[in-house]
Amino acid sequence: MKLTLAEPRLLKDTISILNELVNDVQIKIDNDKIEIVATDPANVVLVVFKLLSSAFIEYQIDSPEKISVSLDNLNQILRRLKGNDTLSLEVDRKKNKLIVKMSGDSTRTFNLSLIDMDEREQHIPELEFKSKVVTNSKMLEDAIEDVGIVAESAALILNKDKMSIKGAGNLSNAHIEFPKSDDVQIKTDDNIEAKYSIEYLKKLIKGGKLSDEVTIQWNNDYPLKLEYNLVDKLALSFVLAPRISED
Repeated sequence: MKLTLAEPRLLKDTISILNELVNDVQIKIDNDKIEIVATDPANVVLVVFKLLSSAFIEYQIDSPEKISVSLDNLNQILRRLKGNDTLSLEVDRKKNKLIVKMSGDSTRTFNLSLIDMDEREQHIPELEFKSKVVTNSKMLEDAIEDVGIVAESAALILNKDKMSIKGAGNLSNAHIEFPKSDDVQIKTDDNIEAKYSIEYLKKLIKGGKLSDEVTIQWNNDYPLKLEYNLVDKLALSFVLAPRISED
């Protein structure tokens, strides 16, 4: 197996985001993609990441592979990438290593030990959404950061004319509105509201590093799904459990 990326940020930035949520992961490699499906230790958020074979300049596999790694260790290695580097990945089964090679002004090779993980398949829930918002990733990021100044949770509210994000603390509150427009595409048949943890949302919105556009789906007191996609390159989605509280 040998995989080579000319845009290593596609993997580097994603692993950096996932590393804030998940400790160890299993990476599946088949003819079409590499894929990570994982949940955080508290089972609050599910992550699904696919890096498509079409994103690679070299994609050679003899047969499907499953490898498990420490995300913290992989993230530390990928942080050493430089702007003009290409990134190559190979698996050495005899030494039980993932070989990470960075080629640019110099060639640097890291050998990352594979780990043993429970082979249990991660379940991706079948969710039905009554709403969908497609908007600019930076707009969502700014709104969550604004609400995070005053509150520990954010209420996402939707009707056919606008999306609102609200938060309230003991002494302050924040309210951000996104009227329906070319930059805020809204599809909904109902008025919808659900509350989610700011702590988690701040981690998930970092997906905006990968895509300028985010797709948001949720229902009343229902999981939230955020999707960041780059056509023919990658798909990153998060499913976040709602927060049920009295505040």
